Amino acid sequence: MPNDTPKPLRADAVRNIEKIVGAARDVYAELGPDAPLDEIARRAGVGIATLFRRFPDKAALLRAVLDQQFTQDVLPVIDRGLSDEDPRRGLTVVLEAALTSAADEHHVLTAARNAGVLSAEVSARFFDALDPLVTRGQQAGVIRGDLVPDDLKRIMSMLVSVLWTMDPAEEGWRRYVALVMDGLSPAAASPLPHPAPPLLRRPQEPSTPTSSR
Repeated sequence: MPNDTPKPLRADAVRNIEKIVGAARDVYAELGPDAPLDEIARRAGVGIATLFRRFPDKAALLRAVLDQQFTQDVLPVIDRGLSDEDPRRGLTVVLEAALTSAADEHHVLTAARNAGVLSAEVSARFFDALDPLVTRGQQAGVIRGDLVPDDLKRIMSMLVSVLWTMDPAEEGWRRYVALVMDGLSPAAASPLPHPAPPLLRRPQEPSTPTSSR
């Protein structure tokens, strides 16, 4: 019976992957969303053949970059948010961390959007981690109880879309996080007029952000 368990990568292969992903983040930040893969390989100190051996296409590399971005920039903040004694503040800090990461690496997000990499699957880790924060806030009465997971996905999409309308480095997006958090408060909430419609899956269209250094 064949053994389908993948062989663990050698230490040098793991180092090459880390160097390529790190170089990709730097190169996209410097050269923009159309940064060439040749320059990423050169900056990582590997040949272009090695890059393609580890990442068969640009989309695969961008998915790895987004995964690292989420793991290093956002996931630790989610852990801190869950331990915050104020659930509303904890959720706010996480949303701000996600937008900060997206703003810092907006060229990566633009490249991922252009490559059709942004998808529900890519953002699933973020929203799965966010659900306990929302539930905690609802149980404490500081987040409106009629908020459902699909609402939050659309809200995050709206917040990320703000980045395309301004210089992300100026942090004008913080204004809209504050407006959204006021809208999530039950204090002055009006009843929502309709149930949340199901999310549509359109090929090549991003549904949400995400994702770490």
